[in-house]
Order: sequence, then C-alpha cells, then structure tokens
Amino acid sequence: MGDPAGGGSPDVLENKRNATRYQILVEIAARQPAVSQGEIADAIGVTSQAVSDYVRDLAESGYVEKGGRGRYEVTKEGVDWLISRTDDLEAYLERVNSDVLGSVEVDAAIALDDVAEGSEVGLVMRDGVLHANPAGGTATAVSVTSAEKGEAVGVADFEGVVDYETGSVSVLPVPTVTDDDHLNPDVVSSHAPDEGLVAVAGTEAYALVSRSDTSPDIRFGTAEGVAEAGMLGLDVLLVAVTDEVPRHTSKLRDRNVPHRVLDSDAF
Repeated sequence: MGDPAGGGSPDVLENKRNATRYQILVEIAARQPAVSQGEIADAIGVTSQAVSDYVRDLAESGYVEKGGRGRYEVTKEGVDWLISRTDDLEAYLERVNSDVLGSVEVDAAIALDDVAEGSEVGLVMRDGVLHANPAGGTATAVSVTSAEKGEAVGVADFEGVVDYETGSVSVLPVPTVTDDDHLNPDVVSSHAPDEGLVAVAGTEAYALVSRSDTSPDIRFGTAEGVAEAGMLGLDVLLVAVTDEVPRHTSKLRDRNVPHRVLDSDAF
C-alpha cells in the first residue's frame, strides 16, 4: 500500500489491478443486491468479461458474496478494504490540495492595460474588483497568463498589501406587511450611495425599493453579499424587513464591516 502521509501515491493509483478492483467494488456496493455486470462495465470503461473476472476474484478474496441470478453483496471485509483505500485517497488529496495546489495560488484580476504573461503587475482594488496594473502598485504579483485591457488575467506570487478601505453599510429597516407604519419610497433614494450598491432583503423591502427611483443591485444571498461588498470597499444601502435586520447585522459584525442602522421613525 502507498504511504500518502509520507508523500507516496495511494495503492489504488499506483496499481492498475487494485484501481479496477476498487472501482468495481464501489459499483457493486452502489447497485447491490441486483447487479448488472454490463452496467458496471459501461460505467468504468472495461469489458463485461473483465468485470466478470474481477467479480470472481473479489468473491474468492472474500470481499463479495455471490447469490443467485446476478445478486451480489459487498461483505464486511470488502467494506473494510474500500474504507482503507478511500482513507488513503483522502489523505493523498488533502496533501495535494495543501502542499501542491496551495503553493501555486492563482487569483484573477482585471487588466487595466495589456498584460504579457510572466510580467510583474501592480494590484489595485476598484469597485470591489481586483485589477492588475502594468504600471505597478503598492502590492505586486506576477501574471501567469496574458490578457488584453479589460480581460481577466491570472496572477500569482503576491507581495505587499492591496491598498483600499473597507466600505460601510447603512441598514434601512422596513416594517412588515402587518405593521401599520409605512415608509415613503423617497427615503431609499435619499440614502442610496452615489457610488455603491443597494440591496434588498424581504418582499416588503423589495416593494419599497421598486416604488423608488432606485434599482436593487443585490436581491439574493444578501447577508453574505452585503458583507462581502463592504469588505471589498463598497458602500451599501441595505433595505431590509425588520425581521431580517439582526441576521444581516450579525454577519456584518462577524466580518468587521462598519455599519449603522438608520432610524426609520425619523422618516
């Protein structure tokens, strides 16, 4: 068996026979007790005769119990064998993700001008989106792809800190449909940021914004979306039904995003 923790590949990746045994055993476990060897052959890309030979071998090894008329079941020993190989695979994939892929982190940015692959670029944040500036910046990276102005470019080998300020969120509570209080739609326009986003949470909030001169930028997944926008430097007006306000402000506190709840009684 391979030693994933020590850097080797799992047995089911190094040994073709064990890889096929693993696949067939998984397919039997998924289809038991009525198992079609032809379906397994189609699923893993081998011949029906090969499946038949492997099933016979698995039965002789005590991993599969054969019944009559194409009925098979994976035994406890077979399950244990699957689990051990699966654990090896999971450990191997975890190492690949952390040691290999993690060391080659690539992000995407919008090219402010034409960028050649392998060139150093500056990183700046604009409108909540990372941009690559060939002219440089306080933070730098190396482009791993080429791109024309306005296209997405892959960047890696980051150095420095991208210089931008966190945005702020203003929360406008909207009474529920059963409340007697009602807000004037003009309050939305008066508090909407000149350069930022408007988000709505709840049907009553959407109705209020729809009656104003403002269109919502975020309608779904607002708790996560508003917090993310604020973290990326955008100002946001969140128009939310009163029942939704605590959930959103809790997320903003968790992300350390500056925010304030407007006093709807003053409108």
